[in-house]
Amino acid sequence: MFLKNSNAAYKAPLDPRDAETLGMDAVATVQRFLSFRENNAETPLVALSALARELGVSSIHMKDEGFRLGLGSFKALGGSYAVIRLVLEEASKRLSRSVDVSELHTPEVAAVAKTMTVACATDGNHGRSVAQGAQLVGAKAAIFVHSGVSAERIAAIARFGADMIRVEGTYDESVKEAARVATERGWTIVSDTSWSGYERIPGLVMQGYTALVQEALREMSEPPTHVFVQSGVGGIAAAAAGHLAIALGDQRPVFTVVDPGRAACIVETAKAGHPVVIAHGEPTIMAMLECYEPSLVAWRVLSRVADAFMTVDEDDAIAVMKRLAFPAPGDPAVVAGESGGVGLAGLIRAISDPVSKAALELGPRSRVLVINTEGATDPAKYEEIVGQAPDDVLKQNAKVMA
Repeated sequence: MFLKNSNAAYKAPLDPRDAETLGMDAVATVQRFLSFRENNAETPLVALSALARELGVSSIHMKDEGFRLGLGSFKALGGSYAVIRLVLEEASKRLSRSVDVSELHTPEVAAVAKTMTVACATDGNHGRSVAQGAQLVGAKAAIFVHSGVSAERIAAIARFGADMIRVEGTYDESVKEAARVATERGWTIVSDTSWSGYERIPGLVMQGYTALVQEALREMSEPPTHVFVQSGVGGIAAAAAGHLAIALGDQRPVFTVVDPGRAACIVETAKAGHPVVIAHGEPTIMAMLECYEPSLVAWRVLSRVADAFMTVDEDDAIAVMKRLAFPAPGDPAVVAGESGGVGLAGLIRAISDPVSKAALELGPRSRVLVINTEGATDPAKYEEIVGQAPDDVLKQNAKVMA
């Protein structure tokens, strides 16, 4: 499915709340917080020149979040950032003064943090980030996982000392259960999706993602003309689209949101013109994107600054994983998990279809930016699909450099 944005809000200014959340001052704050992280480093911006020539575009750059903060996913920027912000805000209230991030590891802040429990539902990556953030500040974490989350991803979260709570059903059902239990027990919900009356904290999570967009813009010699970003509840797509609209203004790129065909809650919302809950069907291999209800904040942003919406199939996701693992001569190998290369899969599908290619004005002058949102966060699953272990895939790059 492919459709251009025909919503009434399209091209309207961002809501002032979202403009503040995703603006230049906000990303500067995120970058300052990152400077206090021990393992902070910018992730690579990979040029896929051979693939660009094959597809008939000027360039393709992929921001590779498989190396982010030791977690292997862009989610490392969101959940842990929100947890740190919330702990500092609580410390400021209790100490009756403004508490800066530079004081994060002081005894006064630690005393506050250890009284707090943060909770969330997750497909895997967001929960890992929230659990890591809780461990960093000395808070407790309770992470709700639905029946589709693999044992390896659950173990990766539990390594940060989080209490793991299993929920039967889908991601969306685990979101509701996390909210219910957290409310009953006085825990702080740090969700990456939003609903009526609960918007600020998911906004902070999205704010964290703006750092990767700003890093990419600094690295590119020219800004992108086209951006394809995958979507679950919409957070990363909205953060990228919103920040690009603010940073580039009238020169902002054509922005396409890419959904799994089996879990296309953002595409169906765009089609309906308002947030919709879609029916749960056959699971998708794109596990980190298997969401059936959009984030209200994310949709508020995307309805204004996304230009098009599309879906990709299961085979598209698998093919792009293998294409990145075994690239054309001259391109580096990239380890992308099941959901990581979905934006690139969207570009490949759009360019192969004359209607969407023309609608997006893709051609020889197009400079495309995509995001590898996750590396092999489930290494066994990755090897099963690609036929080679993640480390062995990356060894190809070492051989080329040698």
